[in-house]
Amino acid sequence: MPESARERVQRRRADERFLFTPSGGGDVSVCLVYPNTYAVGMANLGFQSVFEILSTHPRVHCERAFLPDADQRGSEVVSFESGRRLRDFEVVAFSISFETDYLHVVDILTGAGIPALREDRGGGPLLLCGGPATFLNPEPIADFFDLFLIGEGEDMIPEFLARYVEARDAGGGRAGVLDAVAEVGGAYRPDRYAVTYAGDGTIESVAYSGPGSGVVTRRLIADLDRFTTASKVLAPDAVFGDMYLVEASRGCEWGCRFCAAGYMYRPIRHRSAETLRGAIEEGLAERRTIGLVGAEMASVPGVAELCEFVADRGGRASPSSLKADVLTHRLARALGRSANQSVTVAPEAGSERMRRVINKNLTEPEILRAADWLVGAGVRAMKLYFMIGLPTETHADVEGIVELTQRIGERFQREGRVQQIRLSVNPFGPKPWTPFQWEPMEDLRSLKTKIGGLKRAIGRLRGVDIDVESPREAYYATVLSRGDRRVSRLLLAVHAADGDWWSVLRAWEREPPADGFDPRIFSHRPYAADEILPWDFLDHSLHKRFLWVERERAREE
Repeated sequence: MPESARERVQRRRADERFLFTPSGGGDVSVCLVYPNTYAVGMANLGFQSVFEILSTHPRVHCERAFLPDADQRGSEVVSFESGRRLRDFEVVAFSISFETDYLHVVDILTGAGIPALREDRGGGPLLLCGGPATFLNPEPIADFFDLFLIGEGEDMIPEFLARYVEARDAGGGRAGVLDAVAEVGGAYRPDRYAVTYAGDGTIESVAYSGPGSGVVTRRLIADLDRFTTASKVLAPDAVFGDMYLVEASRGCEWGCRFCAAGYMYRPIRHRSAETLRGAIEEGLAERRTIGLVGAEMASVPGVAELCEFVADRGGRASPSSLKADVLTHRLARALGRSANQSVTVAPEAGSERMRRVINKNLTEPEILRAADWLVGAGVRAMKLYFMIGLPTETHADVEGIVELTQRIGERFQREGRVQQIRLSVNPFGPKPWTPFQWEPMEDLRSLKTKIGGLKRAIGRLRGVDIDVESPREAYYATVLSRGDRRVSRLLLAVHAADGDWWSVLRAWEREPPADGFDPRIFSHRPYAADEILPWDFLDHSLHKRFLWVERERAREE
């Protein structure tokens, strides 16, 4: 007999184990929301870290909420801990990691009986938002929230709470509290910005009315050793529920021109080997598998020794993506000792020319050397990440994916083992705050042709599976990533269409609504060098000129 929503929550709560001690409750009620299912949300280290910060504050009573599971959609969205209505909390705070969850913001607010648009709310909870997706560009959901916190939260959230409590205790009312918390460094209050549009759909001007210049400077933690970012709640139902997750670094030093994380989290920061060893030792008391989290793990100082440390204690180290040219023989052996079922390497492009364009700077001999070491050390399978539709890409570059995969497969055969290779291929979609932010996404028909040829060629290789993201999905994600405030109307329309975003996108392409736009202006159109970009008011300590020069260098390979 299927579980009811109530039974599932009760089971999950009983299965959870907290690795911190909550304050016991306070007089400020906060509901922390992850706009996806419980399984996805409780696998997110950022969400867990914010939950700990809120739950251990002496004045805060914090509960969680998630998108209902697929078999329970349509039920009222209430808090996970007590079943309390979200509109009865003082603060409802969303943590958003991926643009594709923007639609779920509307789903959750509507399911909780809270009007999605800020202009339709006369009061109710203060709606707060943060998370990596909003660091890049909060504009597609700016009309839904009262305030955004742009940047890393370890210092910013305590500052927000201090200002909130002070203004609340002073009796300033909702408006006074909002004024007070808007002064937090990194806070973005969207109702103070008015955007006008030109006839071609581009942004004509942005007017700011409020204290200061209107530039929002992203907050950053200089010393990660001040905080331990690791699993805070063990949740068996979560994705990676059998792992203890440890964040090793933030950012990436390699500067791949398509990668938002490599620019958004600059400068690169690593936790010390001593700090990581302590976190790993705590984790091994809870789980056999230690997931090492970061944009790229092979360049983390001391990572080989850390993986040996895990193996020596009978555990398994599972690092996220490894850059082939900095993978060492020692690290490969340590991963083999840990009996890793699979290791992830991200060549991103099949040809060396294309890798020069994207600044991946990997030669084929370096990639094959890494494969030799990993397979020789006993790694049983490899996952390879590639992109398709990158700027200046040719069919020869796509053919290079097949040729490189075949040569990696030969390493398995040389060791007398059945090759197990899985390709994950994603269509390129330009991201804010990267050198490719001005580039268009490739036409869907052209992408489908390339993907079809790639699948046929890979299908002729034994022991190789391929998983390709739909070009339609990539188109939708690009609209959400590079869009401006008008995207909020698109999200409302998609919600009204029961999530059928493709039919809404096609309808708006054919006949944009009076207050809408053709969504292709955010996806298939190159942005002009001097154009006002929706995210220009943010300051990531990266000058647009620097990003533009990197774009030109890509053209020069």
